[in-house]
Amino acid sequence: MALHPPQDGAKLIFAPTGAPSAPAAPGQAAQFLKSELYHRDLDPSSPIAQFHVWFTAASQNGVSHPEACTLSTAQLPSGRVSARMVYMKELDAKGFVIYSNFETSSKARDLFGSAGGSSTGNPWASLVFWWEGMERQVRVEGRAERLPREESQVYFDTRARGSRIGAWASKQSQVLKVEGEEDDGRRELEGWVKEVERRWDGEEKIPVPEFWGGLRIVPERVEFWQGRESRLHDRFVYDRVEGEVGKWTLVRLSP
Repeated sequence: MALHPPQDGAKLIFAPTGAPSAPAAPGQAAQFLKSELYHRDLDPSSPIAQFHVWFTAASQNGVSHPEACTLSTAQLPSGRVSARMVYMKELDAKGFVIYSNFETSSKARDLFGSAGGSSTGNPWASLVFWWEGMERQVRVEGRAERLPREESQVYFDTRARGSRIGAWASKQSQVLKVEGEEDDGRRELEGWVKEVERRWDGEEKIPVPEFWGGLRIVPERVEFWQGRESRLHDRFVYDRVEGEVGKWTLVRLSP
């Protein structure tokens, strides 16, 4: 079905649509029918353990890029929220790890503040994983912390050489200068890449940049969502028990 931009005073309504897992009758919203979720299905000891179970299932059931997630941060003092797609690269007992530029990226500014002091760091962040093929979602809320450089180096060494060069070259989120009518800014970026390639020419071991590395979201709350019929979805949330290391509560939420 072709969509056309709305005219003044009009709006586009994007429902109902094609069914996630079952045909929808005319005029009815698509239904989620693939699975159901109960308290007995979950590991009460830790949301990390439960996430690993779901992530493994997504990986083994044809979900494309199950490690892809949305990272949301909020800048202070404005409260302005930013969201972007990222890849979770590591999962450990402490939390969920992504990698990024810490010097120029907007996420670094939001989480740790700007170098000039115009914004205050707000370490709270959120991740959302959406696995459409299984009609499942996981939401993570927690505090961000930087990984030690030596840990970041271990991951950095696993990246393709071009990706390691790119990490050194890119001034992430910086506006690129336009050089002539045939350029849109790409030329400056490619120039930075050539400079870094010359710098590390012949070097197999490239050190991780000081301005680049791992970012761990240490969860305080994790919600597991399973789509159900008639929008009566199954939702369970783990909350960390304050003052008790490794202790979590687990309750069902109304959809």
